[in-house]
Amino acid sequence: MKRVSSHVSLASEAEINLDLSRLIIDKPRLGLGLERKRSFDEQSWSELSHRQNDGFDSVLQSPAFPSGGFDSPFSVGTHFGGGGPRPLVNEAWEALRKSVVYFRGQPVGTIAATDHASEEVLNYDQVFVRDFVPSALAFLMNNETDIVKNFLLKTLHLQSSEKMVDRFKLGAGAMPASFKVDRNKNRNTETLVADFGESAIGRVAPVDSGFWWIILLRAYTKYTGDVSLSESPDCQKCMRLILNLCLSEGFDTFPTLLCTDGCSMIDRRMGIYGYPIEIQALFYMALRCALQMLKPEGEGKEFIEKIGQRLHALTYHMRNYFWLDFHNLNNIYRYKTEEYSHTAVNKFNVIPDSIPDWVFDFMPCRGGYFLGNVSPAMMDFRWFALGNCIAIVSSLATPEQSVAIMDLIEERWDELVGEMPLKICYPAIENHEWRIITGCDPKNTRWSYHNGGTWPVLLWLLTAACIKTGRPQMAKRAIELAESRLLKDGWPEYYDGKAGRFVGKQARKFQTWSIAGYLVARMMLEDPSTLMMISMEEDRPVKPTMRRSASWNA
Repeated sequence: MKRVSSHVSLASEAEINLDLSRLIIDKPRLGLGLERKRSFDEQSWSELSHRQNDGFDSVLQSPAFPSGGFDSPFSVGTHFGGGGPRPLVNEAWEALRKSVVYFRGQPVGTIAATDHASEEVLNYDQVFVRDFVPSALAFLMNNETDIVKNFLLKTLHLQSSEKMVDRFKLGAGAMPASFKVDRNKNRNTETLVADFGESAIGRVAPVDSGFWWIILLRAYTKYTGDVSLSESPDCQKCMRLILNLCLSEGFDTFPTLLCTDGCSMIDRRMGIYGYPIEIQALFYMALRCALQMLKPEGEGKEFIEKIGQRLHALTYHMRNYFWLDFHNLNNIYRYKTEEYSHTAVNKFNVIPDSIPDWVFDFMPCRGGYFLGNVSPAMMDFRWFALGNCIAIVSSLATPEQSVAIMDLIEERWDELVGEMPLKICYPAIENHEWRIITGCDPKNTRWSYHNGGTWPVLLWLLTAACIKTGRPQMAKRAIELAESRLLKDGWPEYYDGKAGRFVGKQARKFQTWSIAGYLVARMMLEDPSTLMMISMEEDRPVKPTMRRSASWNA
């Protein structure tokens, strides 16, 4: 395998200028059902690509979904080596279909978990925006597009709901964390009830929901080739309202988004307040998706200009200040402090003594990753899976940085993957640090849940990153690890322990996104062209405009 040096030099402003004209023209016009291409030329790749049916153009019927069924392209699994049917895939599809939620006879999403053995349902019977994304991708890949379209439309309409937490009103663009179907048997009516964070632990509104909605809208448009939904007035307005929350001017001196703890997948207190990598990577990807879908007329034109300006600054900031490799770690280790001028090297006044000891052993000579958080006098050196994988898929990471992230995962496989993919973050915080940062959270003890726990849903993002960087064998290895345990363990929500050996102490069984994450990972590996639904191409640098001086004609 060809290796690229992990040292990435600081990007100049000219290098990260975005070619807006190309991005706007590059509308998500490709219907993946009409064009299927293999992405890699490795000899082993052909062995990974066998499928029972390559007919994405076929439309097969089922009672639940008019445009799909168990005999549609990916409903019957095969061995990676081209063997017979895989019962695990069929079991996964059956479990996924059991999680489907109907509203007035139409499928509108999937509930978080169908663990009937659990005494407390809590909010696991609701449709979560972020949780539904892997389910939506699985259905799209299986030619079942109606449920995805219905979900996008229903959540769009919920955006206009009144959003009150106690006596405070949320912004108009906020998207719900989840919703449920309220059935009144006496009146024989059904109503969608949204939760914008007012019922969540800690009463935190989800920042990531709006970003996932925009990303999923592009995936739907990219797969179906149908732009009528994304270009509809309702969808255009929804995107503008979401973006208005993020692009409004304030006191920030950074282009990143300032967030509170618990506003994303890590929805409990885990010390990610500030500028967490997960939100910044999703923010970047959502901006690029919106740039492709917004109509350049009326209010859309103004937002396209704002997006371009923000992407320019955000790209520079993330690639320079959030990036950590061996070279940059050594530089931070040698930082001087209390620098006061525009020429300061230690721009965030990070104290070198604050670098945790584990980083020096964790950082390989070849490899790198985006830091968990960067803000004044603070760097969170923890490695977060979702943010780094999204950085690769969205091309927030340069090609060299993407290779370096995968090098790191390969070098630290035992720590980050272990016996079940994938660690949500590394390492776990413990002892006094755990008491201070989590507030003694009994659910986020060391190597459990969000504190270094292992989440099977992240398998699809790891697979997407592997495919984009040309490392299908890494994805195959991770999928085979998951296949050895997931069905036997009842599709748990998460695993505990340093190596992810134990089913989580409070993990729900038949967790829908664990099921969907596996299916999406497997389908992507069998047909890498499906990655185009979510993958963003690298931006081509724009050369600075050369202007003649006044003396040219003198």
